[in-house]
Amino acid sequence: PARPGAKRLPQAIVVGVKKGGTRAVLEFIRVHPDVRALGTEPHFFDRNYDRGLEWYRSLMPRTLDSQITVEKTPSYFVTKEAPRRIFNMSRDTKLIVVVRNPVTRAISDYTQTLSKKPDIPTFEALSFRNRSLGLVDTSWNAIRIGMYAVHLESWLQYFPLSQIHFVSGEKLITDPAGEMGKVQDFLGIKRVITDKHFYFNKTKGFPCLKKSESSGLPRCLGKSKGRTHVQIDPEVIEQLRDFYRPYNIKFYETVGQDFRWE
Repeated sequence: PARPGAKRLPQAIVVGVKKGGTRAVLEFIRVHPDVRALGTEPHFFDRNYDRGLEWYRSLMPRTLDSQITVEKTPSYFVTKEAPRRIFNMSRDTKLIVVVRNPVTRAISDYTQTLSKKPDIPTFEALSFRNRSLGLVDTSWNAIRIGMYAVHLESWLQYFPLSQIHFVSGEKLITDPAGEMGKVQDFLGIKRVITDKHFYFNKTKGFPCLKKSESSGLPRCLGKSKGRTHVQIDPEVIEQLRDFYRPYNIKFYETVGQDFRWE
């Protein structure tokens, strides 16, 4: 049966970051009866903006007045035009950013690309312009995305920090109910999603839902999630940690939250 209600522009958007845990946040939050989420990434504010807001609205699920519409497209966070475009849609949009240690994020990103293009250069070769000088290649997307403090500046030109909620990708794994509790508070909805909703899947190494939105069956994230990361030389990791440190510290100071990546 067709769901009642109207299609509305999203009041909340998961804007980033790639390989941070955005899919998990979306799957977890859509269990909430007051949330309806778009399952696919519409890429409206980065790739499809010329199709117009009505096209964007047409993709959305139907909602009741009491429900919040949510979409996620992790590439928005690093898209120069996205903050202004979202602001122009609605200055009240709530933004969710799922962040994780930038070094592990980069390795995860590389691992994903490698699974699609086995012929790409090594992680090390792509990470440095000059490894002996320790010159990191900030033009490589996998490195650039993790410079959170830099990207955040563009968002803060349009949105106050109070409208941006940062989820720890690490805590999402160790304490999903706690992290999702904060997300529900941020969205202004009742804390319905609690410990009772999760169980830890040892094989995958992260939490799964005891029952999903659509069926009463347990639901883990898909096969592409929880890939075994490529082994990286510890020295390379050390150099990247040094590179990210000042950005991380600036990010902690800006958002008033220590993610403990050091």
